[in-house]
Amino acid sequence: MTVNLSPLGLGTSQLGNLYRVTTDAEAAGAVGTAWDGGVRYFDTAPAYGRGLSERRLGELLAERPRDEYVLSTKVGRRLVPSPETADERDPMFDVPADLRLEDDLSRDGIRRSLHESLDRLGLDRVDVLYLHDPDDHEEQALTTAIPAMIELREEGLVRAVGAGMNQTAMLTRFVEETDIDLVLCAGRYTLLEQGALADLLPAALAHDVGVVIGGVFNSGLLARPRPPEGALYNYSEAPAPLLERARKIADACERHGVTLPAAALAFVRAHPAVVSTVVGARGADQVSAFLEAARTPVPVELWAELREAWLLDPMAPVPHASLPDISI
Repeated sequence: MTVNLSPLGLGTSQLGNLYRVTTDAEAAGAVGTAWDGGVRYFDTAPAYGRGLSERRLGELLAERPRDEYVLSTKVGRRLVPSPETADERDPMFDVPADLRLEDDLSRDGIRRSLHESLDRLGLDRVDVLYLHDPDDHEEQALTTAIPAMIELREEGLVRAVGAGMNQTAMLTRFVEETDIDLVLCAGRYTLLEQGALADLLPAALAHDVGVVIGGVFNSGLLARPRPPEGALYNYSEAPAPLLERARKIADACERHGVTLPAAALAFVRAHPAVVSTVVGARGADQVSAFLEAARTPVPVELWAELREAWLLDPMAPVPHASLPDISI
């Protein structure tokens, strides 16, 4: 792999006004606090606020030394003018709907999307380029989009290529059948669920492909010391059985004197295929909280209790020491 990612990365969907407006001060606080805390990996996408996240992130990193950070963005969905919806709002991001996302996995679409992202970011290159959620376009991803991204890598416009998804089956196929460098797996390898152990993670190790873990808190279910009623999972209200499972894990964490978020961050880092963990945050306080959680020692006895209670896959690697294995 041609890029070195910091152990923690900042996900910037909130910079695109995910669910509600993020102020300029909050955005600056998130990026500045992350930088001061040692974070040097930043992930964005055109889909995050219809380009707003990319524009904000580019502006906030403009004064930082370009060779000191790694930036990833995504292709496969282009922003195109949408005058017929210009007076509406995006249903997920609090931004005007004067642009719409259009699936485009063609070679030309991939190249155009990258150059449009570079314009919004104010950069001449990105370090990592992911294909964004190609769930409905598996064959085109394999035969057209990923080869086009590899061309861009060979031309030096990007340093590493891969795909970012909320599922493991297709990511595993990309790992096994294409020459990608990284995958971003969101929500499928967490303290709550370890489905990626069955396919993606062993394939990544076998093919020397790095795995970046996103959605480490399962959209919010693991983000607090005790999951509240109405906690989100996969961007919707968590089903009752998952909420109960998360609370049992939280109970075990409490017995060992650590928080659920600290245990969630420590757990995923123990797998040898995992090269970084991306955590989204809206402002300085949220970034400070996840940095503190990442530095929190987690007693090894916690993992034994979770395994004995069948709250953790017995095949999942766990940290072998109570001290955090992170120097960020």
